[in-house]
This record gives sequence, C-alpha cells and structure tokens, in this order.
Amino acid sequence: MQPVSQAYACANKGLENDRYYSDNGFWKALEACQVTLISLADLKTSPRHSKDPVSLNLQQGGHRRNLVIDGIKSDRLRDTTFRLGSAVLRYVKPRPPCGYLDQIEGKGHAKQLGKRSGICLQVVESGEIKINDQLVILSHG
Repeated sequence: MQPVSQAYACANKGLENDRYYSDNGFWKALEACQVTLISLADLKTSPRHSKDPVSLNLQQGGHRRNLVIDGIKSDRLRDTTFRLGSAVLRYVKPRPPCGYLDQIEGKGHAKQLGKRSGICLQVVESGEIKINDQLVILSHG
C-alpha cells in the first residue's frame, strides 16, 4: 500500500496498478472488490482514543482501502452511482473488515474499524481520479 495523488479507474476492472486489478489480492477468489472506499468521517469515529497506535495507523492508511473521501460518510453512498474525477463508480456492498487486516497491519485493526470499514465499488466508466476531485452523485437506486 502506498499513497498516490491520482489513479486510473478501468471500467469493470478496478484501479490500474492495484493488487486486485492485477488479480493478486488476497480475497480475489472469494470477495474481491474492484475498488474500496472509506470516508475520513468513518476513520475519525473511533471507539478508542485518537492517540491510540491502532487509530493512528488506520488514519494513515492502515485501513487498506483504495480511496479515502471527505465531506460525506461512505454509508451515504449506498445504492448510488457517482462521478469521482472523470470516473463513474457504483455502490456494490459494504466492505467489512476481516481478520487478514490484523495479520497485515497488526492486532486490533479489524475490530477498530467495525461497521465503519468502507464500501465496495464497481467502476462503471473508466476515468482518472485525483486528490481533491469532487464527488457528484448521479443517481440513487
């Protein structure tokens, strides 16, 4: 996992250079997502103190989601199709944390995320996504 300032989303495939795009993700055979997203609001709503090492790691990318957004909670995107940059994405389902997260990032990460662990998305239309791109909801349902 490494932060990038932009990514190219390919329709029905995912983000170029992502482990799932190249079919190397741990969950590829079971529950792979083309793109995963979490909001800053979800990351900041923590049952633990903000200076807790697990909380700090989650806020610095230890959640292992592809995209982090601000200004809207990820659960508000349920049943929507939206534009982010020039890409169009569709809500698929919640992305619950798993025990594998604890193996990769350290014990306690999955529990800390709990029900605020992000969502899975499908790439409907290919396009570029950059930091500070505006999220525009196109449709509900």
